[in-house]
Amino acid sequence: MRSRRQMRSLSARPFLKWAGGKGQLLATLMPRLPADLGSGSVRRYVEPFLGGGAVFFAVAEAYSPEESFLFDVNRELVLTYRAVQQDVERLIEELRALETAYLPLSDDERRGFYYGLRDRFNRAEGSTESTPVSRAAEFLFLNRTCFNGLFRVNSRGRFNVPPGRYQNPRILDEENLRAVSGLLARVTIRQGDFTESLPVVDEQTFIYIDPPYRPLSTTAKFTSYACDAFTDADQIRLAEFCRKADAAGARFMLSNSDPRNTDPDDSFFDDLYSGFSISRVSARRAINRNPDGRGSLTEIVVTNF
Repeated sequence: MRSRRQMRSLSARPFLKWAGGKGQLLATLMPRLPADLGSGSVRRYVEPFLGGGAVFFAVAEAYSPEESFLFDVNRELVLTYRAVQQDVERLIEELRALETAYLPLSDDERRGFYYGLRDRFNRAEGSTESTPVSRAAEFLFLNRTCFNGLFRVNSRGRFNVPPGRYQNPRILDEENLRAVSGLLARVTIRQGDFTESLPVVDEQTFIYIDPPYRPLSTTAKFTSYACDAFTDADQIRLAEFCRKADAAGARFMLSNSDPRNTDPDDSFFDDLYSGFSISRVSARRAINRNPDGRGSLTEIVVTNF
């Protein structure tokens, strides 16, 4: 078995597919980070909306902050990160068993396997029917085999994404999982609303904020990561959070959709973050029902530095 030091020496990368993940924007976001992030005056990294964690992985590998605090309201997501952090070898064993059972099946058999596991995953939510590691393995299996890697739940909190059509999905990537486990060894991972991260924020903190994006149209809002949608009222709460973080001396960077893609007169975010720096950067829609809708657009990046 590898030591923690050996695991940490491997290059860790996001292990989940995630709608809105920032992998494609890293080249744009990384040069915009605070200039003193690697100097020691910024020693703590905080991310209130963890998701796929692309920015966290990039910052952790490039700057190795002394402390990192990762938050997300999604219980299953947090459980899975903790399983990778605390019991990666058992998680690898369970994923290997799922991969071995699934890959040799025909397309019809795969659909049956997928729906059976999805039903079990939904049935066991909030119960003791499965262990945390087993549940994390099921979550990762669904993430790797469902349509577009979406995490979407219905009004009852049930995961309801259909299977994808992948010939050879990589359900188990054990080398990366071990690398991620090493990277997470000294990280604090908590479930909760973004406001719960405020007590760990001070003048030595950098916060990257990637909330559920404000929909650009009534048809754009086709995913929900928890039972409760992230509304305009939540976007306003988030802006208040940013002002409190700013008052505490922290530096922050926030990403969100740009309403002006569809309405040039929509100044929702420009008004909400008045007084901060607002940039518009080119992005590419990674997940969309209609392939024709996966084109270039702009997103906003808000900073207080």
